[in-house]
Amino acid sequence: MEETQKKKKSLRLTIGNKILAGFLILIALFIVNVLIVIWKGNVIDSVVNSSSNVYRPSQSGIKDFILMVTRSKMLVTNWVYLQTNQEDKNALRQLQDYDYPALKGELTKLMATWESDSQKRWMDTVFLSFDTLLNVQKESIMANLQSFENYEDPLTKLLAEDAIESQVIPRTTKLITLLNRVAAKQTEVTVRSDNEIKDSIKSLRNYTLFLGTSIILIGLFSAFFLRRAITKPVNFLKNVVVKLGRGELVEEKQAQFTNDEIGDMAVAMDNLVTGLKGTSLFAENIGNGNYQTEFKPLSEHDVLGNALINMRDNLSKVADDDKKRNWATEGMAKFGEILRTNTNDLNKLADEIVGNLVKYLKANQGALYIIDDADENEEPTMSMKACYAWDKKKFLNQKIYRGEGLAGQAWQEGDLVYLTEVPQNYIKITSGLGDSNPTSVLIVPLKVNDQIFGVVEIASFNLFQDFEMEFVQKIAESIASTISSVKINARTQRLLEESQEMTEQMRAQEEEMRQNMEELQATQEEMQRSQSETDSTLSAIHGSLSVADYSIDGSITKVNSNFLELFGYTQDDVMGEHHRIFATKEDKASDDYRQFWKDLAAGYPKKGTFKRMNRKGEIITVRSSFSPIKNRTGEVVKLMEITYELK
Repeated sequence: MEETQKKKKSLRLTIGNKILAGFLILIALFIVNVLIVIWKGNVIDSVVNSSSNVYRPSQSGIKDFILMVTRSKMLVTNWVYLQTNQEDKNALRQLQDYDYPALKGELTKLMATWESDSQKRWMDTVFLSFDTLLNVQKESIMANLQSFENYEDPLTKLLAEDAIESQVIPRTTKLITLLNRVAAKQTEVTVRSDNEIKDSIKSLRNYTLFLGTSIILIGLFSAFFLRRAITKPVNFLKNVVVKLGRGELVEEKQAQFTNDEIGDMAVAMDNLVTGLKGTSLFAENIGNGNYQTEFKPLSEHDVLGNALINMRDNLSKVADDDKKRNWATEGMAKFGEILRTNTNDLNKLADEIVGNLVKYLKANQGALYIIDDADENEEPTMSMKACYAWDKKKFLNQKIYRGEGLAGQAWQEGDLVYLTEVPQNYIKITSGLGDSNPTSVLIVPLKVNDQIFGVVEIASFNLFQDFEMEFVQKIAESIASTISSVKINARTQRLLEESQEMTEQMRAQEEEMRQNMEELQATQEEMQRSQSETDSTLSAIHGSLSVADYSIDGSITKVNSNFLELFGYTQDDVMGEHHRIFATKEDKASDDYRQFWKDLAAGYPKKGTFKRMNRKGEIITVRSSFSPIKNRTGEVVKLMEITYELK
């Protein structure tokens, strides 16, 4: 028989093995599902990476190229027809020198990943065509239209306009057509990439749906199997446990169980019911208050029995502990209300605390000391703020230093002081029958976060219990926190008043600054009007007279069109040349001519009638005025000549 039971135990299928088998099947299907998801995910990642890193950037780059070609046509056209549009000219140079090389480099990198060789050849043709178009812009238009005179030259202007019509526009149109073909191919590649992503996602969804359905079906089958093998026997045991939970010790007829852990649980349940019947009677006696009932535990490991014995021994102590705990809780609530309702007046708060604390402890005397506010260089002291049944006049103006007396010692050490042998000359409790020495004195520091704000001292004819001293320590922490808040509020109010005073001062300063800014703005407006008048005067001079600027050594730096027309030169002919090109041979060789330029460089103006020679070698008579132009430091920086011909 024993051999048969051993054989059954060795061959039985335990609950753990049944659950493990079911979960292993589900885990295997889950791993297959994960592998398929990873496989399909890698395919999708590959297509998405190609789309985001190659196809779509290529499509966007080609669109940007089309916009750049169109923009270059617009900017070079503006170069020809809008002489003063310097912004478009700078934009065209920016496009040629920076924007196009950057875009070309980006597209060249992307071309290396393109699958179609025809698209690569088309793009090579596009780059070559656009390079040729930019060379046409630079050589036929931008190089010829640089100065005002170029725009005024009809032939130069006509050649530039012809370059626009005959070369720029046709080449641009052809280039855009070719780019549109490349863009269309890239759009096809992008659409094909999107379709591949959709197909992969659809395939992944189908695989996941199939495997998910399989996992659900297998899970349902496993649940049904486990329900027959586990749930039914467990429900039987549950009914027994529920009745035990309700206190019913009724024996259930044991059902037939499989040879597994549930069968072991049934045997243990029978033993539990039998043991509980023996302990229930003892628990009932304890519940009736019969703490003298004898009870023998089932064994030395009988947790419930030993616990009932301990409960019997401790129940008498629990009542006393509850009484003390309720007393402390009520006291905390009472003093919490006192602290909340007296946060505006520190003196009133101190009186309320001391009076109520002495009464609640059923003591006889009490006093509250608070540390005085002092400068950093002064030695800290504390003074009595309130007292109860105390000779207040004796201590009203007394300052207690740290470490002085028992109160000062509690302040210094940051810990309570409890005396049960009070010296005869320490304090006296006065009553209608006379003076008497207290039995005990309790001094507790008002401390929070290791910072002490004062001490509270209580004297009584009775001894203080441990729970009473612990209560006073907790109350002292709350008192310290409240005193800290009251002091902070007072300091905040004082700082707020100072801040308001400073705000008024700043407002006055702001008003003064505003007036200064208005005066400065009026001065700037006057300077702008003066500058406008000066610019108008110079514009009138340049429009009616011949004007030239020279460096201090006589080299030409700037001339207007009237000056060039007077002497028959172009701007390229005279820029950087010395004034000698206009002087006669006699003037060039004379010392007066050299001294003339030295005087101008020294800051002396010159004017008069002079003989000058034009480009044809003809002598003309002019009336000229030479003026040195100085900077703010008085240094001559250039020379200006205003001249006109005398007929």
